[in-house]
Amino acid sequence: MPPDAPDIPEASKTAVAAEELPAIRRRINAVLIASQILGGLGVATGIALATVLAHEVSGTEALAGLAPTATVAGTALLSVPLAALMTARGRRPGLVLAYLIGALGAGLVVVAAVLGHFPLLLVGMAGFGAASSANLQARFAAADLAEPERRGRAISTVVWATTIGAVLGPNIASPAGRSVSGLGIPPAAGPFLWAAGVFLVSAVLVLVLLRPDPLLTARAMSPADRSPEGRSLKAGLLAVRESPMARLALVTVAVSHTAMVSIMSMTPVALGHHGAGIELIGLVISGHIAGMYAFSPVMGRLADRVGRLAVIGVAAGLLCAAAVLAGTAGGNHKQTAAGLFLLGLGWSAGLVSGSTLLTESVPQPTRAAVQGLSDLAMNTAAGVGGAAAGLVVAQAGYGWLNAVGVVLLLPMAGLAVHRALARA
Repeated sequence: MPPDAPDIPEASKTAVAAEELPAIRRRINAVLIASQILGGLGVATGIALATVLAHEVSGTEALAGLAPTATVAGTALLSVPLAALMTARGRRPGLVLAYLIGALGAGLVVVAAVLGHFPLLLVGMAGFGAASSANLQARFAAADLAEPERRGRAISTVVWATTIGAVLGPNIASPAGRSVSGLGIPPAAGPFLWAAGVFLVSAVLVLVLLRPDPLLTARAMSPADRSPEGRSLKAGLLAVRESPMARLALVTVAVSHTAMVSIMSMTPVALGHHGAGIELIGLVISGHIAGMYAFSPVMGRLADRVGRLAVIGVAAGLLCAAAVLAGTAGGNHKQTAAGLFLLGLGWSAGLVSGSTLLTESVPQPTRAAVQGLSDLAMNTAAGVGGAAAGLVVAQAGYGWLNAVGVVLLLPMAGLAVHRALARA
């Protein structure tokens, strides 16, 4: 390390020999996968009964939907400050703080449930969203030290790990509720108490084992990127503005997420209108979640082998096909299930390919800031889309909601084709 770089964080001053990198990558990926499983478990456990708890505390169904909305808002709002912390100090402190805020938020939800205080419940749900920010940022941490030709696989492996927690979470919500029956805590708040404990374990795991810090190590290995200049959020915005590929990546992640959230959130309502019971709705949503996470390693391999732009095209095609199938299904529940599965698969293709392209389309010093902006954009857009989805369905119907989803996807597909032609 040259003597004229005193401002480099201590964790990045340790040189890493080339022969040490494979072992470091394996250890970092193992820690990130474990934290994703735990983080996904905590988020899914709590969110499973969020609307139920909000209904109980507020006393009205009209306000119940504000609980998941507050979580999405918290995820979006916390993305930028967490990204700024990671830009300055590395992945480890940012991820640890996110899980701690998530644990605090879950604890506030429990207190609000005991007190019957709805505004406090919403504050807690917003803090709870920080854990989702940690889960999202973990995919970028996996790419920090990955070889360029394996970045897609590195990101997709961490995304895939979320499957375990996402599937297990709703299934343990019921025993979590029963576990607090003698403590004066409403059963619907029990999952949040469990989630708080899971987030604390995740924070300790990352704090103790995510060493060396992947982002700081990547900077230490690239002498040209050691200067702190250009690491601000303003520099990140400038980097996106100057990179057509980065702009396409941001659009891909934001639009894919918005289309998925908007259509998925209203599908249970549409199924119910066509006579589907709770069990069938649960099966359809489970298939959707499987499409989101279980096949992400396939999308990562495709992104590395055939290219990021090709997989963005696949994402646009899958999402459009999903919207057409779901939007024209009517009372055909099998067709709706197929559409929702493709919706999850298209989301996976868009998230993995877009995140990979974004990471490699901006200079290394600005990556953490740009990645935080990406999560802000995707969650803000999805929050607006989710809120607007209910209005569209109420005024025009579920079919028109899917038609709007197709319209949103067309610019993304057009940009991908334009960039592919420009590269040719």
